[in-house]
Amino acid sequence: MTEVRIEGLEKRIGIATILHSLNLTVGDGEFFVLVGPSGCGKSTLLHLLAGLDQPTSGRILFDGRDVTDLDPRERDVALVFQTYALYPHMTVRDNLSFPLRVRKKARRLDHTMIEDEVRRMADVLGINALLDRRPQELSGGQRQRVALGRALIRKPRLFLLDEPLSNLDAQLRAAMRAELRRLHEEFKVTTVYVTHDQSEALTMGDRLGVLHQGGLRQVGCPREVYDRPADVFVAAFVGYPTMNLFDARMEEGMMTAGPLRFPLLPEASTVAPGRTVTVGVRPEDVTVGPVTEEKTGRAVQGIVRLVEPAWPMVWVTVELSDSDKAVTIVGVTIPGYLPKIGEAVVVEMGWETLHLFDPITGRRYERP
Repeated sequence: MTEVRIEGLEKRIGIATILHSLNLTVGDGEFFVLVGPSGCGKSTLLHLLAGLDQPTSGRILFDGRDVTDLDPRERDVALVFQTYALYPHMTVRDNLSFPLRVRKKARRLDHTMIEDEVRRMADVLGINALLDRRPQELSGGQRQRVALGRALIRKPRLFLLDEPLSNLDAQLRAAMRAELRRLHEEFKVTTVYVTHDQSEALTMGDRLGVLHQGGLRQVGCPREVYDRPADVFVAAFVGYPTMNLFDARMEEGMMTAGPLRFPLLPEASTVAPGRTVTVGVRPEDVTVGPVTEEKTGRAVQGIVRLVEPAWPMVWVTVELSDSDKAVTIVGVTIPGYLPKIGEAVVVEMGWETLHLFDPITGRRYERP
């Protein structure tokens, strides 16, 4: 197992900066997930850790040792690609044993020891019946298991996964997520997992880092990142449906956004009247119900613009408007209620669930 430390890491290609002065520590035995949209630099960072590419500046340290200039074979890193990259002319047995056969002299392995390691790995992955098949005879999930096994059988000091589940269907992806976590618990290899799927990031990682335009926006445990996003980008990217974001004007003792009226929250106490703040609220903290005579002071009436059943929840997009401004917000219906498009509904949200951000910098306002 290995502690990975990244210090001031930059990668430039021509005039384009792919990674900006990254600083990050991945703990010994940690399952760390790196999440972000396509083109943000995730795979580039993984290739730098593996030694497949060289940084423009900065350092990479494994257990305090500078490995920045070492070749891939000197780093003892296993990398699993999105495309599996199995040897098509080899059986599953040969694919699994290949890393051991290449290093059998260095590790003093004979044929019997290699075969024992292959069978043990096949037992762990549940692929014993597939050992004599070739990759073209396997399903996508089976190929992914073989690719994982071929990487793990080496017992590397660092395990790098580059969107390994993106080619699988939804049901198989969910099963493989659980499988990866189980394997991590068994082998305890320090792991960096790259994905653009924020649901994977939230469910799999001990910690996660949100990468955008080559910079780390936030690093923390999944719950922390979800509950307290550091900025507007993190708030919008992490979570589905995406967080509702809209501008509110500061007035004496309150904030207003179209027909919405909120009390002045402590986070905004330093914002001058007449200025604006960006308000965020998670869709699950917004309740949508039918229009009745009974409603609280927090309730606002609106018109349904979109209904998305995702049983047992129903997500509803509602347009709230007054004479000055319209605000569109996504919420979840009360149990058993399925509105129709164009129907009048009542929307309620709690003030304690609101997030406030600076509309210029995008940074979160913290409560004093």
